[in-house]
Amino acid sequence: MTGRRPAPPSPQPPPDGRSAELRRRFAGQARSGRPDLAALCLLLAAQADGTLDEAGLDAAQMELDRLAGELPFRPGGPREWAVALRELLGGRYGFRGSAADYRRLESSLLHEVVRRRRGLPILLSVVWMEVARRAGAPVYGVALPGHFVVGFGPREDQVLADPFDGGRVLTGTDAELLVAGATGARLEPSMLTPADPLEVVSRILNNIRAWAAARPERTDVALWAVELSLLLPSHPARLRYERAQLLVQRGEFLRGAAELDAYADVLAAVDEPAAERVRGQARAARALLN
Repeated sequence: MTGRRPAPPSPQPPPDGRSAELRRRFAGQARSGRPDLAALCLLLAAQADGTLDEAGLDAAQMELDRLAGELPFRPGGPREWAVALRELLGGRYGFRGSAADYRRLESSLLHEVVRRRRGLPILLSVVWMEVARRAGAPVYGVALPGHFVVGFGPREDQVLADPFDGGRVLTGTDAELLVAGATGARLEPSMLTPADPLEVVSRILNNIRAWAAARPERTDVALWAVELSLLLPSHPARLRYERAQLLVQRGEFLRGAAELDAYADVLAAVDEPAAERVRGQARAARALLN
């Protein structure tokens, strides 16, 4: 009798010293004048996977460079670029996604997506964007609700492609169906606006937090994903509350309580009853030490 093969263990974070250095570099890149999407995604990946060293970071960048070198020189307009990327990445190299990829943390880590040629829509889109950008294509990410894709060309001549489906070039109806299938809503013109690198990274971190939330034993992943999100120049204040809760869950009661109190002080300016409830949670966290 044969059973299902057990899933491989998820990556484990690096030691504290390496983690602190990666966070410093991540914060510096996020606050630079022109954030580098590939660099941010790889620093994020190194925070998740302690085996990803400097040589591994360089190797992933070099592979993106190599793939870009295999694209034809200036194939034409937006549609020709989309087709060239589809034929290279989706066709020759087999980059695409499947339902199983949503269950793996590796599907959100750029170096693993480059290696496995499998991943979530947004990470496959990062591969498409970074390869295309290196080759000079007019490319950008498009954060459709529930499904990230890539766009080529100006708005009036925009061509969309779905890397999760091997780079399939989308018609207007295809895009409408993707949005309707994910949210039940209609496709609005505002949904087709190019996403900047920090928006892309924020969405990747949201995906990782959602992955960890479904796995209570991986509060370590949830914590570093929240902490990287807090290093982005723009982030919801409620992330501080989420971080405090995670610290309490991990048994760091005093640190968690202190952060709950700090969040309550911010919240008090707009909602004093809610702030008092958070202060009550801080008192409860300290009581767990008794």
